[in-house]
Amino acid sequence: MFELDLRSHKSIYEQITDKFKELIMTGELECGAKIPSVRDLSKTLGVNPNTIQKAYRELERQGYIYTATGVGTFVADKRDIKPDHEAVEKAKETIRGGFKELLYLGLSAEEAMKIAQEVIREKGEDK
Repeated sequence: MFELDLRSHKSIYEQITDKFKELIMTGELECGAKIPSVRDLSKTLGVNPNTIQKAYRELERQGYIYTATGVGTFVADKRDIKPDHEAVEKAKETIRGGFKELLYLGLSAEEAMKIAQEVIREKGEDK
């Protein structure tokens, strides 16, 4: 399904939640698709089942997945996902920092905006 980066500064739990979010939001995992059980994903990734369970709980809390008791865990409808306002603010701060860095490198605001737009277009093409 995906691989983890054991040298990453992100925890394994965060890598799992981020990867599922990416797969869901890019449409690689469609609404209603069944995702692996905690046990199966734990074996596949070689990760403690408690770590997988923690990631699944967080994904469910945020609305990315839902569990049908006795049936399994499934991808939720993307339209039902509510943005995490704290994460949105953190992302905005990251964008502000990146923009300031471009300005500190000697670019004009217009040049920095062109780069930002180019990055946005590239991300749209990645889908």
